[in-house]
Amino acid sequence: MAEFNFDLFVIGAGSGGVRAARIAAMHGAKVAIAEEYLYGGTCVVRGCIPKKLLVYASRFRDEFEDAQGFGWSLRTPSFDWPTLIANKDKEIERISGVYKSNLERAGVHLFSARAELIDRNTVRIQPGDRTVRAKTILIATGGRPVVPDLPGAGHAITSNEAFHLERMPSSIVIVGGGYIAVEFAGIFNGLGAETTLLYRGTKILRGFDEDLRDSLTQELFKRGVDVRCNARIASIDKGWSSHTITLQDGSTLAADIIMFATGRTPNTAGLGLQAAGVKLGELGEIVVDEQSRSSVDNIFAVGDVTDRVNLTPVAIREGHAFADTMYGGKAVTVDHQLIPTAVFATPELGTVGLPEHVARERHPKVDIYKVNFRPLKNTVSGRDERTLMKLVVDAETDRILGCHVLGPDAAEIVQMAAIAMRMKATKADFDSTMALHPSAAEELVTMREAWQPPAEPAAQPKPKRAPKRGYDETS
Repeated sequence: MAEFNFDLFVIGAGSGGVRAARIAAMHGAKVAIAEEYLYGGTCVVRGCIPKKLLVYASRFRDEFEDAQGFGWSLRTPSFDWPTLIANKDKEIERISGVYKSNLERAGVHLFSARAELIDRNTVRIQPGDRTVRAKTILIATGGRPVVPDLPGAGHAITSNEAFHLERMPSSIVIVGGGYIAVEFAGIFNGLGAETTLLYRGTKILRGFDEDLRDSLTQELFKRGVDVRCNARIASIDKGWSSHTITLQDGSTLAADIIMFATGRTPNTAGLGLQAAGVKLGELGEIVVDEQSRSSVDNIFAVGDVTDRVNLTPVAIREGHAFADTMYGGKAVTVDHQLIPTAVFATPELGTVGLPEHVARERHPKVDIYKVNFRPLKNTVSGRDERTLMKLVVDAETDRILGCHVLGPDAAEIVQMAAIAMRMKATKADFDSTMALHPSAAEELVTMREAWQPPAEPAAQPKPKRAPKRGYDETS
């Protein structure tokens, strides 16, 4: 160790970096970690944890309304945005402190500062211009929001700023169609803001099962979210009291706040990676192998900075696998298949495995089982919201290929389904499992008839002139 100050130096104390540092130290390595902001990274500070807290807040309006159907008489509830944000900040500070104390207890040396590489073994700590040397380097700096290059883009916010708004907007336009955009649309809509979701594609949530995409879009419409697809922004203008978006078709929208949720990019700028010889991909991601090793054999990377599967549990698993492999005496390779995921919209979406369209591309014959029903709670509350459950099955082996749920507690249900699918469960295994009644999840083990698409209607001769008709909500 005369040549090195540390066995391992981790840059970035997010989910993946913290797990890797802590486990490596517990294996006996001398470890240091650098973090220029709060410990916990995107997930804890400005991602999944604060976002889930805001989701909870947004759903109380439904609970107050539904309570009346069950005999409760309530005074008109009121909501205070500053109280929510202050309590959210207090909880984030607590969790960040837990991350920091866990590292300290494991014996990790903490640098609460920015770090960048000078060469493959040397790290500069800023401020102070101190340098340390480490035998192995791990990059775990995550990602950052992408802001499109268009006139007036600087007038908009991203999810980073959304968690710290001084006041609740009365109206908001959210640009994007992925996890973050859809979840924030549900949050602001639930808290009472007039909410518009603009997406340049034909449907929100690209890559998800088509039934989930269509059903969630309809539910968002029911809740009053104005979902506009095939919408491309030309510019943003700031007025005295609101912002105006001009679309490429010439139409305009006005709102208190414009928020971009148009994706994230790996946070690799200014880390000195090029100087160290680390190869980057087209989006700036660190290119790694199955063991998370970069093009430089002593420099590794985990989490969103590699742009493999950008989810917190994946970063944690990758960080743990790295530490076990390097310092625990056991080679561990992360399996990036069958990863369950959820979109915490309202209603909630949970999914694991293949969507139907991908399953049909990969397997010669696929059976589909699905059910769409009104949850028991809604029959008394009167809420017009439905639950969708769907199983995608390999017709030749009977193995479950995909499980997709839209409705209350979808994430909790799919987590359990993921265990069964990891164990190669078949449709027969689901069928032989006793149902838990009354529950929504029981539908996953009671579906017996494979779904058949409706028969195509017989071709009708076209009239010489189509009749005029008004707007039809079903068209």
